[in-house]
Amino acid sequence: MRTFTRSVLVLAAVACIGAGAAFASGSAGVVTVEAANELGAKILVSARGLTLYHYTDEAKGKIDCSGGCAKLWPPLLVPQGARPSAGAGVVAAKLGEIRRPDGRMQVTYNGLALYRYAADTKPGQTNGQGVEHAWFAVTTAGTITKAAASTAKTSGSKSGSSNGSSGSGASSRPYSY
Repeated sequence: MRTFTRSVLVLAAVACIGAGAAFASGSAGVVTVEAANELGAKILVSARGLTLYHYTDEAKGKIDCSGGCAKLWPPLLVPQGARPSAGAGVVAAKLGEIRRPDGRMQVTYNGLALYRYAADTKPGQTNGQGVEHAWFAVTTAGTITKAAASTAKTSGSKSGSSNGSSGSGASSRPYSY
């Protein structure tokens, strides 16, 4: 009887440890893409509520924003072994991943690589909207919106320029900083 009781206790302990590890790995590294009402549309935001943008000079399946560009426009990355998760209002089937030049995996939505903008520090900010006429927020429909950002929700907007855009009207290919 002692052997049976000891075996049951060992199995119970192993089961608890295994369940804890499963829960930990299931929640660790999850990248959730959510929706918010900004720019007159439902757009994609990070779990922290920060606007997600796409660089329109990138063709589907190709990443051009790396190095200095990726410091100003941090890619939405997925930890190894994890998958992006769809929050309310986001179509899970449109979420995907693309391998970056450095080997890390970046979240895509309807094939569009997703980035944050370093100057967006609070939920609801859209400071990156229209920068270089190449960076635009992504909608839950899986397209970009070219709606102008409202100055009420942006910070650091410069008088005489459009959300920090250089005003040149052209963007370089690939984006270089």
